[in-house]
Amino acid sequence: MPLESLLQISHPACVKCYSCVRICPVKAIRVDVGSGLPDIIPERCIGCGSCYKACSPNAISYRSSVEETKLILSSGEKVAAICDPTISGEFHDITDYRKFVEMIKKLGFAYVSEVSFGVDLVAARYNELFNNFRGKFHITANCPAVVSFIEKYHPELIGNLAPIVSPMVATAKVIRQKYGADVKIIFIGPCIAAKDEALRYDGDAKVDSVLTFVELRQLFIEFNIRESQVEFSEFDPPLGYKGSLYPISNGILQAAGVSEDLLTGCVITTEGRNNMLDAVKEFDTRVELIKRNFNIFYDEGCLMGPGTSQGGEKFLRMTLVTDYANKRLLTFDKETWQQEVATSADLDLARDFAADDQRLPVPEDDKIEDVLKMIHREGQMHNDIGCEACGYSNCRDLAIAISQGLATTEMCHIFSGQNRQEYIHTLRTANETLAKTKVALKESEEKAKHEQEAQKESSEIISIMLQNLLSGVVIVDEDLKIYQSNKAFIRIVGEEAALIDEVIPGLVGADLKTLLPVHFYKMFSYVLSSDEPIENKDVQYEDNKLGVSVFPIRSHKYVGGILRDMYTPEVRKEQIITRLTEVVDENFDMVQKIAYLLGEGASKTEQMLNSIINTYKNPAKK
Repeated sequence: MPLESLLQISHPACVKCYSCVRICPVKAIRVDVGSGLPDIIPERCIGCGSCYKACSPNAISYRSSVEETKLILSSGEKVAAICDPTISGEFHDITDYRKFVEMIKKLGFAYVSEVSFGVDLVAARYNELFNNFRGKFHITANCPAVVSFIEKYHPELIGNLAPIVSPMVATAKVIRQKYGADVKIIFIGPCIAAKDEALRYDGDAKVDSVLTFVELRQLFIEFNIRESQVEFSEFDPPLGYKGSLYPISNGILQAAGVSEDLLTGCVITTEGRNNMLDAVKEFDTRVELIKRNFNIFYDEGCLMGPGTSQGGEKFLRMTLVTDYANKRLLTFDKETWQQEVATSADLDLARDFAADDQRLPVPEDDKIEDVLKMIHREGQMHNDIGCEACGYSNCRDLAIAISQGLATTEMCHIFSGQNRQEYIHTLRTANETLAKTKVALKESEEKAKHEQEAQKESSEIISIMLQNLLSGVVIVDEDLKIYQSNKAFIRIVGEEAALIDEVIPGLVGADLKTLLPVHFYKMFSYVLSSDEPIENKDVQYEDNKLGVSVFPIRSHKYVGGILRDMYTPEVRKEQIITRLTEVVDENFDMVQKIAYLLGEGASKTEQMLNSIINTYKNPAKK
């Protein structure tokens, strides 16, 4: 099972502020183009913890060793805690260091020792290395983040890393020499990167787990261990000398007795993220001119490491460290210390390093230029000046990172600002258009409402007129189901239709085939299929003679029928008038042709027929 990455980002907690991306010194955080969420690339990470410290929503966490430590402590084996000297600056809330030692032992540790003795041993090796100059300058290898940075991003400088183990590893060797090879060792310190450094070693150099100070506080809380409930207890030997100054960046030089004189000294000390980057760069390009060894720490000394409590005050912690060292030195047994140093003289404190080149190939200039155009930064190809808000020193470096898939265009604040303004303008325009559309829609809705009301009123009027027609009217669909009918149709069809009408007003949905004989409803079927009307056809229905007209309303979907009882006086009169008119129209031409034979007789015939028509049209006149 692969080991969990040292640092992780919780996407649900991430607010996409990209502080982590901007602060990462090696650009080990990739932003997904689709989701916009950042992810840490483990193989590129140097474990510095800058992203962890910069993440205000606390979306970034580091690999916890709490459960691992509890498991080791419950194993029944002897376990030793080796404490980084930075504890004196971190635990200012504990009034006496002897109480602090006993609190750690209450967790189940058999031994609690200082790493400051390991610092003393390592410092002696540096004194020998720096004072025995053989033409090559070195970089101290005490800070694991610095070592990882050189192995991954400046592998050409591996030969310049001092081949000396860190104080943590040196102390592990000392404790196993003194208390037995089978003792388990847990380092307690301010460094996150030490968790991965510990994985490099086996044998007497092995560190079984690494707890940060924050994790130690968690254990105190979990097991309800408080200063007021414990007695005094001293650190188990061997005790350190000036190694207690190690938390301060030049403290190891003080412990080594290496001169820091500006005129004659051979070492330059620097600390902090940007200073570390600049120092390694200058060592790589200018060391033959600088002619100094470099003592480099990533953080502002171990005092402000990412494993310490947030909100710590550097100079207060520095004062606490020096006060603690001075207090210890007042009663320090130097003779015993020298004997312990002599006992450890044969320990192998040498180490080697492994290149792990994580540098990405630089894209071609034309590709970089394309990205610069994309983010509206044309002409910045050879400009080393930039706002650095994106986390890169200039626009070209950002363009390179975008080409390499490590960054996104949105990380450029100028580009994002321009896009934001364009978006705001587009949004404002869209809102104005939407407002106008809403007004138009409201007007359209009002108009539609009025039209609907007018249509409803018109439909009601037509329905009333339909019901008051003397002729029977019926509308049927393609399945010969009645869609609408009037009272006259129901009366003409007969008693069965009237009974159905009492249950289903207007016979809506009734089957025309069950109400009318086959020769009758087939006229409706014909009009549905042919889309041609049938006009004024006489149809015998029971004892009545009906005048029927069937016509299409919607092609092949709806047809309407008009039924008139030919025996009612109104219809008979209408039919007589209609048919006499047809006779007049059909015979008029003939009358004209034979007028010369009939003379006035033809005229009299026409007058007689017109008189009959007028009589039927106007029954009141005699």
